[in-house]
Amino acid sequence: MRVFRPLAALATAALLLTAACSSSAHQGSTAQGFSPPKIQMQQTLGQGEGTVNIVAWAGYVEYGQDNKSVDWVTPFTQQTGCKVNVKVAGTSDEMVALMKTGQYDTVSASGDATLRLIAGGDAAPVNTGLVPNYATIYPSLKMQPWNSVDGVAYGIPHGRGANLLMYNTDKVSPAPTSWSAVFDTHSPYAGHLTAYDDPIYLADAALYLMKTQPALGIRNPYALTPAQLAQAVALLKTQKKSISSYWNDYTKAQASFDSGDYWLGTTWEVIQQAVAADGKVKTAAILPAEGATGWSDTWMVSAHAQHPNCAYEWMNYIVSPSVNAQVAEYFGEAPANSQACSSIKDNPNFCTDYHAADESWWRNVYYWNTPTRSCVDGSGKDDCTDYAQWVTAWNEIKS
Repeated sequence: MRVFRPLAALATAALLLTAACSSSAHQGSTAQGFSPPKIQMQQTLGQGEGTVNIVAWAGYVEYGQDNKSVDWVTPFTQQTGCKVNVKVAGTSDEMVALMKTGQYDTVSASGDATLRLIAGGDAAPVNTGLVPNYATIYPSLKMQPWNSVDGVAYGIPHGRGANLLMYNTDKVSPAPTSWSAVFDTHSPYAGHLTAYDDPIYLADAALYLMKTQPALGIRNPYALTPAQLAQAVALLKTQKKSISSYWNDYTKAQASFDSGDYWLGTTWEVIQQAVAADGKVKTAAILPAEGATGWSDTWMVSAHAQHPNCAYEWMNYIVSPSVNAQVAEYFGEAPANSQACSSIKDNPNFCTDYHAADESWWRNVYYWNTPTRSCVDGSGKDDCTDYAQWVTAWNEIKS
């Protein structure tokens, strides 16, 4: 899962993104406000090189290391002849740094890393015609601002999830329907609130302000002017007074809800499912009236890939219906392949629980994107705050 590093590392990565976007800005403007370096797209698929080096989230590349029955790597190697070497990354920043070394062929990047990889010249455009299983990926995940630039695909969607509002049903009454429950300046649940520990959480505050204070002019929670960012910072500083603790490790969040320390706050679907299975407390998780932030992960090919053919073989395999179903169920997220649900084995209600095909539900989820000076809201303006400024702001909130 997404377990983040200290903020010093985040600041370093943020400066890398700022420099990358600044250096490419003279090349022209796209919907994201920058043009990536010119990197050739692979046109044909050749013989596999025998190896593929992967950077991935824990749980995405399983070869029986933790559970012998959980292994989709061995069948891949048997089918393709490509031996898998995987480096598990704990943070998006670690993924960006690893991909910059040129030692890895493909990465399962979240939206808060993808634009950094593209702008920095570390991700190559992806020829979706060489990935047959791309055809059955949910259309709503294709060619999005975090996985494409100016109509060119830079990755293959893998899975998605939302940052929901979870609450202890015995402690929180009435049942919340809005994020106002965690932003209430006089919260009756002070000392038992929790929130996600990362600069990207500023987008959660921005989304709430966008929906409740339209006069602020926020069009996209990842495209904030300095004045809008200051409003989000002020909201989170006020919220901090009621926070028990922040979380960035889902197992710790689960344990804190189980123990009764957390009553109300940000969660992932997999956390709520785990707490429900533990049975120690009664909880519910909702998509609030304002919507929520979330993630859509993307398999990307390194611009420096030494094994590009095996990388393409891997991307096609990992998003195939049966394998995508295995990963989604093991990891705890909605699959990206529209045919994956027919291959779910353990929980017949899995795809319903995770809203896999409920596009009306996902329309209210604002997937992570990387803030850049050139606004990512499609306005063409260059007056937005970038990721480095968000890191500084988060340091200020947490200090």
